[in-house]
This record gives sequence, structure tokens and C-alpha cells, in this order.
Amino acid sequence: MTNIYNQILQSKSKNEKLLAILLDPDKIDLENIEVLSQKINQSPTTHIFIGGSQVNTNIIDELILKIKQACTLPIVLFPGNPSQISDKADAILFLTLLSGRNSDYLIEHQVNAVPILKKTNLEIISTGYILIESGTETAVERVSKTKPLDRNNPEYALQTAKAGEMLGNKLIYLEAGSGAKLSVPLQMITLVSQNIKIPLIVGGGIRSKQEIQNVFNAGADLVVIGTAFENNLDFFNP
Repeated sequence: MTNIYNQILQSKSKNEKLLAILLDPDKIDLENIEVLSQKINQSPTTHIFIGGSQVNTNIIDELILKIKQACTLPIVLFPGNPSQISDKADAILFLTLLSGRNSDYLIEHQVNAVPILKKTNLEIISTGYILIESGTETAVERVSKTKPLDRNNPEYALQTAKAGEMLGNKLIYLEAGSGAKLSVPLQMITLVSQNIKIPLIVGGGIRSKQEIQNVFNAGADLVVIGTAFENNLDFFNP
């Protein structure tokens, strides 16, 4: 697998938009993985993200291997904690929860992940993760015990994103959370995208193809779809 981050940078420079499907291992039936893979292959997806705020199953390795049998897309880990790391993936979003002040998610989990990561060949992509208030308590908020940023204060979201960029993060991820009632405000996406140089990922609460396009138009370089695809594998059908 070629350097995934460089591919993202190249796509950004060409204004080519990217789309990731997020798969939560707890919600995947391995017996249906062929159908799932077929639907992904038929979609405009460019990346597969795997992970969740709190994964209780131990099928991550098997899930990745089965997907790789049917899909050639890069598989990127999106872990809630070090137990979700798998050397079967291609890369990992090495997340720092910039919107929270829980030291476990600012540095502790990352420190604990180092011995595991050293045993893998995963491409490690430093990612500033920013949770935005979405009208309901999401799994990220519940598990991390941190409050999201005010959706009506885009300037503070930008300050947070800029801090992540200045700290050396390679990506900024604006997240409304799994099952969010409200997606990240378009005004906030535009403000952040216009004032950072690194690629911007946006996910959470996006429920239609038109909403995906709206988020792209607002300035996102990569959009993540999770719940909408989980609930309807025909989401991308014409």
C-alpha cells in the first residue's frame, strides 16, 4: 500500500474529494461481509475506516482480512483506544481529542499505544480530533467523558484546529459523533478549511448524498459516513 497520507495531500492539492465509510466492528456480521464489500465496491468510497468509541468485539483482525479479500481500498484504523489496533490494516489515525481535557485521550492512550504500534508496519497519521455539539450525547462524549465544542462558536473551533495544526497534526477531524442529530455546521467547516493548510475530515450526522455534497462544498477534503450506510447498504444507489 502506497503512502496514504501523501495520497490525501495530493487529492487536496487537486481538489479531489475523498469519501470514507466507517465500519464499527460491533455492528458487523462477518457472515454478511461479502454483501457489505460488494456495496462498498459499488459506491464512490475511497477509504474504509474501522473502529468505534468503544468496541467490545474481538473480530477486528478477521474483519479486515475478509474485507481485503474483496476490496482494494486502503483500510485505516479509527480507534477509540489501543485495544482496537490491528496490524492487518494499512494505516491508523493517531488521534488526539483536542476538544476535550481528559488526559487519557490527550496523551495517555497514545503513550500506551506505542509498544503495540512499534510491532506493526502501520502508517501512523497524527490527527487532531475535534468533537462538535450535535444535539444529543454521542458515544464519543460518553466514553471520553468530555464535552463537545459549542456548535455556535465556529471561531473557537478554528482556534482549536489551528492549535492542532501548530502542534504538528497532519489532519484535522471535525466530528459530530456517531448517530448525531445535527451534523457539523457548514459555516464552521468553511471557516476551518479556509484557515488551515492541512486536510480536513468531517463526519457525523450526515444522512444523505446531498448533505455529503454540501459538506464537500463547504470545504471538507474527506467526508466520513457511518450510521447512514450501516442502516442502509443501498445508501449510495442512484
